[in-house]
Amino acid sequence: MTLEERLGHTFAEPGLLRLALTHRSVSSDDPARNDNERLEFLGDAVLQLVVTDALYAGFPHLAEGQMAKVRAAVVSRPTLAEVARALDLGSHIELAVGEERTGGRGKDSILGDAVEAILGAVYLDGGIAAATGVVMRLWQDRLTERARRPGVKDYKTRLQEELARFGQKPVYEIEGWGPDHDRRFRARALIGDSPAGTGEGRSKKEAEQEAARAALDSLAQS
Repeated sequence: MTLEERLGHTFAEPGLLRLALTHRSVSSDDPARNDNERLEFLGDAVLQLVVTDALYAGFPHLAEGQMAKVRAAVVSRPTLAEVARALDLGSHIELAVGEERTGGRGKDSILGDAVEAILGAVYLDGGIAAATGVVMRLWQDRLTERARRPGVKDYKTRLQEELARFGQKPVYEIEGWGPDHDRRFRARALIGDSPAGTGEGRSKKEAEQEAARAALDSLAQS
């Protein structure tokens, strides 16, 4: 099955799909090449809109705060990477040699960014109807499952409650980089003085949530 078949969209302009799969490491090595960062920016907005519309129309029992939590969960970095792996997207992304050597095809950040870039490309190629079709094809089950349990506590709250049993409290260290229109953040969750998990995101809150998730995973394995 081709990538377009998995997406459920055949591109009228195949160059858009090629661009969506071109990682920024390629343009760093060759400034004459374009990369998928602008499409990623657009695709993020498209995904947010389609998911918000689906929640509003399909789940009238959810309050505003519950819709916000469900949306945050289904557009999170882990979910984006999960969708990318279901599409086998790693095998299609164009990377520079250096990024390839460091395992770029398996990085959640690169996979998630490529998914968003593809959604941006679909939107430009076929409009909001086409983009909605792709999002719902890939996210419907995830959206429905999460909407059934909107009260599930977020990772930061769960980590705080877990550590409170031992009289401890997590502390988060944040660093940011990138231009204002495409800011990125990395968080480290510390338990005492020891790092317990790291995470990245487009906001400090998202990065902290991912760090808390990693810390919870680490505690579960210890």
